[in-house]
Amino acid sequence: MTKRPHRRRVLEMGAGVAALPLAGCVGSGARENDAETEDRSASLDELFADLTDQRDRHEPITDEERAERRKRLATLLSEAGVDALAMEAGATMSYLADVSWGHSERYFGLVVLADGSHFWVSPAFEEERARRRIGAAGGDVVTWHEHEYAWEPLAAALRERNVERVAFDPRTRLFIAEGLAGALGAERVVSGKAVVKALRGRKDAHELALMRAANELTQRAIIAVAERIEPGMTDRDIGRWMRHAQGRLGLTGTWVLPLLNEDAALPHGSAGDRVLADGDVILVDTGGGLHGYQSDNTRTWVQGGKPPGEVEKVWNVVRDAQKRAFEELRPGPTCASIDRAARAVVAAAGYGEGYATFTHRLGHGIGMEGHEEPYLDGGNQLALAPGMTFSDEPGIYLSGRFGVRIEDIVVVTEDGADHFGHWQRSPSFPT
Repeated sequence: MTKRPHRRRVLEMGAGVAALPLAGCVGSGARENDAETEDRSASLDELFADLTDQRDRHEPITDEERAERRKRLATLLSEAGVDALAMEAGATMSYLADVSWGHSERYFGLVVLADGSHFWVSPAFEEERARRRIGAAGGDVVTWHEHEYAWEPLAAALRERNVERVAFDPRTRLFIAEGLAGALGAERVVSGKAVVKALRGRKDAHELALMRAANELTQRAIIAVAERIEPGMTDRDIGRWMRHAQGRLGLTGTWVLPLLNEDAALPHGSAGDRVLADGDVILVDTGGGLHGYQSDNTRTWVQGGKPPGEVEKVWNVVRDAQKRAFEELRPGPTCASIDRAARAVVAAAGYGEGYATFTHRLGHGIGMEGHEEPYLDGGNQLALAPGMTFSDEPGIYLSGRFGVRIEDIVVVTEDGADHFGHWQRSPSFPT
């Protein structure tokens, strides 16, 4: 375990509660809180000084790659008998054009046509800002004024381009699809779920490299935190340290679910200032982004490295379920069959059939979004194909006692599967 002389100081700052400002002194109190936050951040920088920003070691997706993606989408649209895919800001827009835009009641969107062209839809008063954001992606901008809303101008632009059927990205809000359906005709507006799944569901080599790096960095952060935590910390302290460690490594948009003992018996439980002691079960589910691609890893271990008998037994069952699922991954089998394979291990060990203690699906798709199509659940009959990426995260949750979940990101290959980073080897430590 790494020993650092300033660790206790950081611990005390993390567990302490800031004094409330006196009445009439809100400004002063705010400055004190800001100073405390800065001091805490500086202390954590010192604590995790060995973790350095890794972003420059990995090339982001290029404008040329996004242009090729738009061409591929055009082919998929033609094959599906659809003339265009419309979307608002979100992962699909970023995948195709690296353009972000906040959501509001005003529609800003991208439309890609089956002929390979594309155009944008923007409020007229935002046109200049929109053109700056669009940048290298290019394309016409169709504007609409406040009194007319987006739907008639958008419908007119589609008619001008001989669009008969337009699909919507499934993450687009309902009022946008309804608005266009009213202007263009409901029979001409369809779901784009299948097209988007085909577009983004199978990752290319560059995407996989970024995902591998993101997950390896998250695992490195988990180990760095585990080396430094001590009894007396709270679950919130662990969470704060995890986010900081991942940020030091260059991950963005980091998040963490730190759970101790019976709180871990709820798969999505909440940290509640529970104090860590030797022998406690620690479950950390965490991740972040690297150049737009996400990590998601869960480790369960025992503080002090001496797991009680049943904790070790449950941990081994979960580990075996995870590995059984991984062994079944290859092109051809269905997503549902992989979920069943993991669940069978849990049942055979005496922890119940179905969802008795393994209460959630085996895994979710992951890429630009932490959760995206396709999913490893018992109802998904989609056949696995190379380039599909998933979380492999079985769990056993014993109400009022403890929970165990182990999660790694896996990818289907041409002849089997691969995983990112390292498998956890024992419940004594998250390596």
